[in-house]
Amino acid sequence: MNAIYARQSVDRADSISIESQIEFCQYEMRGEQYKVYTDRGYSGKNTDRPAFAEMMNDIESGVIRKVVVYKLDRISRSILDFSNMMEQFGTHKVEFVSTTEKFDTSSPMGRAMLNICIVFAQLERETIQKRVADAYYSRSQKSFYMGGRVPYGFRLIPTTIDGVKTSMYEINTEEAEQVRLIYELYSKPECSYGDIIRYFQSHGILKNGKPWGRTRLADVLRNPIYVRSDLSVYEFYRDQGAIIANDPGDFIGTNGCYYYKGKDSTGRKQMNLEGNHLVLAPHEGIIPADLWLKCRAKCLEAQQIKPYQKAKNTWLAGKIKCGICGYALVDKHYSTTRARYLLCSNKMNAKACA
Repeated sequence: MNAIYARQSVDRADSISIESQIEFCQYEMRGEQYKVYTDRGYSGKNTDRPAFAEMMNDIESGVIRKVVVYKLDRISRSILDFSNMMEQFGTHKVEFVSTTEKFDTSSPMGRAMLNICIVFAQLERETIQKRVADAYYSRSQKSFYMGGRVPYGFRLIPTTIDGVKTSMYEINTEEAEQVRLIYELYSKPECSYGDIIRYFQSHGILKNGKPWGRTRLADVLRNPIYVRSDLSVYEFYRDQGAIIANDPGDFIGTNGCYYYKGKDSTGRKQMNLEGNHLVLAPHEGIIPADLWLKCRAKCLEAQQIKPYQKAKNTWLAGKIKCGICGYALVDKHYSTTRARYLLCSNKMNAKACA
């Protein structure tokens, strides 16, 4: 049996559809029996695609004798992946046909031309990635809204910057009151994330109907989107090695800031500020600069007790929940005994669970 493989990453007017690809490939079948494998919404940069994996399994099982694609880059845009794929095709004596490029994989010259074409397919993919990254950087330096989750305390409204339609943040009065309270509480030397969580729980203060957690608190306290940026904020980021798009005179104590990870920066962008980018945003900030800087400096000094580690070697990870608060239970054992215990992560981190 033969196989037709079709892939389309994004459904655009200038991109050939999966249906059209299949129609072109059907001509090569010339009445022979075939099976269609389609991956819709998957990139060609790697082979992590369900239909492609199914086709390769069928090839290893000896079901497929010939694979037909509309164009070479529909099946792969990676030199390494394509080389591995062709090696498997050769092992299982599978013929490969590209309907628009007419390659003959039975000859050395045909295989050489295939390899040359896949080099240019990968070059095209990497060029597109570079162009998208450059466009993103250029727009971000002009204070345009770059997408993503809207920070707590704001709503999104349409606006125009330099004649270009975009969006900006507007203060959500009710949510902004909680943000101010977080900063006021955390600015006290003895206050920790856990203290804030317990205070909010005792007063019934929720975030979008759910209890506040340490991660969300940290996001709020480290984000310059909330600060009314003045010269002291400019000097803080400058001294930390950040790249600032605006002149010092633009920091007049009114606007918040966008903060982006730099191309060459290392580590977590909220802990290592060097090489990251700061841009004045068009919206008004919520927190005065002196209060924001006091809390931000405290965040930088705080030491993480244990870095986050993704759970490994267990299919139960994240499945067992606390019956009281619904947070995940974590495995805990002590050096003095061989026994293991399941403890509530909410209680361990914030002492917020009974």
